[in-house]
Amino acid sequence: MTVLDTYIQCMKRPLNPVEREFFSMVARAAFLNPFGVERLELDRRIAGLAESVDGKEAVDRSVGRVLAEVERLEREGRADLRLFSGEERRVLHTTLLFDVFHRFADHFDRLIVEQGVAGDRPCAVPFAADALGLLSRRGFDPKESERYFAFFFQLRRAFFFIDRGLAGRCPSMKELKRRLWNNVFTSDVRWYERFLWSRMEDFSTLLLGETGTGKGAAAAAVGRSGFIPFDGEKGRFAESFARNFIALNLSQYPETLIESELFGHRKGAFTGAVADYQGIFDRCPPHGAIFLDEIGDVSVPVQVKLLQVLQERVFSPVGSHERRRFRGRIIAATNRPLDEMRRRGEFRDDFFYRLCSDVIVLPPLRERLGEDPGELELLLEHAVQRTTGGSASELVKEIVLVLRKEPGAHYRWPGNVRELEQAVRRILLTGRYRGEEGVADANPAARMAETISQGRFDAQGLLSAYCALLHRRYGTYEEVARITGLDRRTVKKYVLAGRDDS
Repeated sequence: MTVLDTYIQCMKRPLNPVEREFFSMVARAAFLNPFGVERLELDRRIAGLAESVDGKEAVDRSVGRVLAEVERLEREGRADLRLFSGEERRVLHTTLLFDVFHRFADHFDRLIVEQGVAGDRPCAVPFAADALGLLSRRGFDPKESERYFAFFFQLRRAFFFIDRGLAGRCPSMKELKRRLWNNVFTSDVRWYERFLWSRMEDFSTLLLGETGTGKGAAAAAVGRSGFIPFDGEKGRFAESFARNFIALNLSQYPETLIESELFGHRKGAFTGAVADYQGIFDRCPPHGAIFLDEIGDVSVPVQVKLLQVLQERVFSPVGSHERRRFRGRIIAATNRPLDEMRRRGEFRDDFFYRLCSDVIVLPPLRERLGEDPGELELLLEHAVQRTTGGSASELVKEIVLVLRKEPGAHYRWPGNVRELEQAVRRILLTGRYRGEEGVADANPAARMAETISQGRFDAQGLLSAYCALLHRRYGTYEEVARITGLDRRTVKKYVLAGRDDS
């Protein structure tokens, strides 16, 4: 028996019941989706907080208590996996990883910002030695420590890009963020960490939603959050996440060039091919992701060739018989009605089924504002910050006042978040934004149905909206009174109230 083995035997001391219950809670929390309700509830329990405490405070207090408890174990000489076995070792294994991850969370965030500025060149990671050294002292061997260190960076990137890249707090946006996290790490991080961290290339994603809802931002959040190994010898990660995500808008290329953009071509393959050209599948690194935007716009022959890449993971440049391997992940998006296109034979069923490992629908802005009117001010804060380069609360308040006056609270925002961002710029330039004429009342029946489905009508509001809808259709109070069974004066009151609310 070595001196170290003797020391470990002397120091072994089981967890007491209170410690065992606490660290078991931490181990469960570590594997939960940070955008899910269950994680927030468990954070409150760990920190001993009331249900009224908001998410950020609950997380901060929970993390603080975990770090304090691990520090206590360290003072007692027990913050070492080798001192435990069985279920206690499993629980402490996850807790100690949780501890190290959060101790270096701010360092990872600064690295993400630095790497975003540096672009394709992987940055040095000066804090890696400290983090790996701490993992070693906690009882992890060097090889698994490097993998866990890379896993920490992936977790932090995913949270960073999902949380900051997609502004919103309404229920549908919370659900979108939860779905995107699962898209990166699966519904159970334990499965991902044990079996799938190097196999996610087989999981394609299809993003659906109206123009301007943020499909590109959602794709970037997933694409920049893939696992990237850490190179211990060079003291940096194997790739830059900025290089790992490549986007291509398929609608901007004519049919004659789209295959070249996708697969590349060899010199002389066609008129104008004066040199070899690398397509997007060639440029994608092994740990990367390709975003194929407007996938609904590609022809059936191109769909067939893309299907072959997804099934066989190989492709050939135009004008070449060389078979090249593709090891990245595919994320696709469209605003077109794929169900209708499949019925008409314009979008192949087999291609759809290869794309739909996960189908995520992004909510339109009108739905988000219906769920939480405060969403508008939050989005305006982000838009103003991007436009001015800093926060300007007084500017946001002025823009809110302009929008409430015109186009008004019931404007449908057909261009969604993208339109809202342009509205901010137009207000800054002209002092007003009228919206698209006719859009606010383009489909009052659909708007009424949507409001009903969201539970935002009381009985009086429902009757007012219905009477106003009938009056638009038939034009007279008498006809509305006949249909509803109300007297004319009551109908007129409800019609006028319904107009005021619309």
